[in-house]
Amino acid sequence: MRVVQAKEFGGPEVLSVGELPDPVAGDGEVLVRVGAADVMFLDTMMRSGWAAAFFPVQPPFVPGGAIAGTVEAVGPGVDAAWIGRRVATPTADSGIGGGLPIGGYAELARAKVETLAVIPEELSFVQAAALAHDGRTALAVIERADPRPGQWVLVTAAGGGLGTLFVQLAKAAGARVIAAARGTAKLELAQRLGADIVVDYSVAGWADTVREKTGGVQTVLDGAGGDIGSAALGAITSGGTLLAYGNSAGGFAAVDAETAAAQGITLLTLFDITAPGIDWLDLHERAQREVAAGRLEVVVGQTFPLAEAAAAHTAIGDRRAVGRTILTV
Repeated sequence: MRVVQAKEFGGPEVLSVGELPDPVAGDGEVLVRVGAADVMFLDTMMRSGWAAAFFPVQPPFVPGGAIAGTVEAVGPGVDAAWIGRRVATPTADSGIGGGLPIGGYAELARAKVETLAVIPEELSFVQAAALAHDGRTALAVIERADPRPGQWVLVTAAGGGLGTLFVQLAKAAGARVIAAARGTAKLELAQRLGADIVVDYSVAGWADTVREKTGGVQTVLDGAGGDIGSAALGAITSGGTLLAYGNSAGGFAAVDAETAAAQGITLLTLFDITAPGIDWLDLHERAQREVAAGRLEVVVGQTFPLAEAAAAHTAIGDRRAVGRTILTV
């Protein structure tokens, strides 16, 4: 089968197209003929070697932790009725709070039967792949944040895959949304999706602007991290919540829990919403149904053929990507 491998740690140029033997579905697994593969910011960090301390993978490896496609074969203990079904799923090696998000940039990929979400007829493989990680995560975060009608919610990295979903979900909950992102295209997208106010966080003093326009926000959904996430703390009112789930600006927000507590602010991380007991498959299927019914839009800003995975990584690394980035196979 044709795959894209990271032959060594480095820039996007280390990704190369090659051939590997077809994988074989193990116990409780299926083999998926991949139609589309999700490309995450995490993929770029793993390729560069930056994430090696958290994801102990060594080159050569096939990146990609989520796919959409058609079940081609089943392993021992799996009902053959799965064959021919359109599914979206994490790869077999991927996992919530563990595992390795690898194996997806390929024509064939293994997946665990318990993670398979049947794709509604209304959704394409590209849309389904874009929801495989973000759909379930967005619903889990929103339910944990629990925005209330009339409250202000600040969404950072609002032009990204999760950010675009958060803008819509917070609005659907009745909250008022202020979307923060970098550049006109992302801000205009956030406005189209329902943001009440937009602010460019490449402009100095942006968090002060947020506080001036809102009087202080009750909830921050921080997908940017780094200095941006840290600055967002200053926009929160006492009794508010900072939920730091992302690190697209370079590392998670450096916010000390004691400092936040002294200001009456609750600090939550992605680990706080990945505790045991969450039905991730149910969240995944719910997200698909919302998109299929037209109540939620999944934004895919750019697609690339499998052979151009390096270009996909470059777009993400250069901060040019809007919404999700998907490889088509």
